Amino acid sequence: MIAHLINTDVGNRGVIGVYLDYRRENPNFLHNSAKMLLDNYGRVLIVTGFPIPPMMRAETDGPPGALALAKAVGAIGGRAEILTYPEVGEALKPFGVDIVDNPEISDYSLVIAVETPGRTAHGKYYSMSGMEITRGAFDWAVLEARKLGIPTVGIGDGGNEAGMGRIRDLIVRHVPHGERIASTVETDELILSAVSNWGAYGLVAEVSIEFGKNLLAGWDEGNVVRAMSGAGLIDGVSKTLAPTVDGISLEVHEGMVELLKSLIDEALR
Repeated sequence: MIAHLINTDVGNRGVIGVYLDYRRENPNFLHNSAKMLLDNYGRVLIVTGFPIPPMMRAETDGPPGALALAKAVGAIGGRAEILTYPEVGEALKPFGVDIVDNPEISDYSLVIAVETPGRTAHGKYYSMSGMEITRGAFDWAVLEARKLGIPTVGIGDGGNEAGMGRIRDLIVRHVPHGERIASTVETDELILSAVSNWGAYGLVAEVSIEFGKNLLAGWDEGNVVRAMSGAGLIDGVSKTLAPTVDGISLEVHEGMVELLKSLIDEALR
């Protein structure tokens, strides 16, 4: 149910075909990702931030999801740190999370990438519209973790993010510009979603059910998204400085979170 919900293609971006094909082969991807987090929450590195061409300003999709995950890790007794761009770090600091600039990957028990660019087959990075991203990326953290045997989880919505290399063939098949933009960076587990924030919230929801506590109970989506926009992050679709995510109104995002909260409460009755 949660996996279907977070893949509701409200923005009509055509990602539903990727999800349906992926789910046929990986029906338990959300449970598997939750188990990986619950088995490795001691010290978690969360990587987020996606620069939008041509201004290369980070977008509002990704950082809220990273924040929700960091809060969830802390609530179950672990420690989370976030690797991201300076403007995203400034936007997140008021929420009391730890931001790192040069993490030593070997120090972590788990690496989660939430909406952050993954390099293509020829080493470049692209937006969903096929525009080149010329700002530095953080997918190296995922690649280093995999070399070291540290578990990794990827969360994305378009095919150009770290983690999506796991299903590059589906991205090429279903997504416009897929051959050009498809990431080759794989993760051990991969969560697909229509909006990457929703993928992170879906992971928190699944962890909540399996852990036995509603870890989204105090989450205020409106407050977080408005704070991100107020700090200068832009909507990745409209490319405007607005309290929206992926061109979808804030009311829809708030509704998604409230529904997830209710589903967790129902499962825990």
